[in-house]
Amino acid sequence: MAEKKKKRRKKHYFLRFVLFIALVAGVIALLNSSLFDLKKIEVEGNSYFTSEQVIERSGAKIGKNLFFGIDKKDMQKALFKDPYVKGLKISRKLPGTLVISLEERTEAAAIPYSDLFVITDPEGLVLRTTEVEPKLPLLIGLTIKSMDAGKALEVEENSILNDTLSLIAQMHKSDVYFKKIDISKVMVKAYVYDYLICQGMPDDIEAALKDGTLQNMLYQLYSGGIERGTISVTADTANMAFSPLYE
Repeated sequence: MAEKKKKRRKKHYFLRFVLFIALVAGVIALLNSSLFDLKKIEVEGNSYFTSEQVIERSGAKIGKNLFFGIDKKDMQKALFKDPYVKGLKISRKLPGTLVISLEERTEAAAIPYSDLFVITDPEGLVLRTTEVEPKLPLLIGLTIKSMDAGKALEVEENSILNDTLSLIAQMHKSDVYFKKIDISKVMVKAYVYDYLICQGMPDDIEAALKDGTLQNMLYQLYSGGIERGTISVTADTANMAFSPLYE
């Protein structure tokens, strides 16, 4: 009786194994069927790139199998080659849609260099170079040592560059715009207009933006039609001074 039970148990396990293999084969065959062919590619989170550019660079092709014809690692590797791509998620939406979700780096400043402009993000990463002057704050007075796309901009004035990029980030939050910032000296000059500047240490100007005192001063000048002069900003932001003289 014991031997018969062992034989039955072996047959039972073998049957389960055969059924499992058949099930796996059936699932693979189903996933390989045209039901799961890629029919649509959706792109999310893009503003610098067009959806068509993202799809082309990813290498994804309509008609490929969603599971066995799409290599997500290869797509990620291809897309991450561009410095503008900061974060990336690729997911499948059954039965036939691929979703590419991007987190893009934003342009923060432009640094003139010979006949070019070097575009950086808020952290100082080089995004690209261009011959066309962009609509970004220009950083004047930097001595560039290295400007490879996808790497941090290397300058001799690295410390003040970081402080100025922090100032630019606060500028955007405060709804104020500086056309250019001259950092050739310790005291930077941030140009509101061609002949109206804010002069001071980057962190002091940033503090004046945070507490709103600089915005109040600019509003008073704007209300009076004044577009020329120098606003001197110190650590005591409440006592900033204005002079009609433009230095």
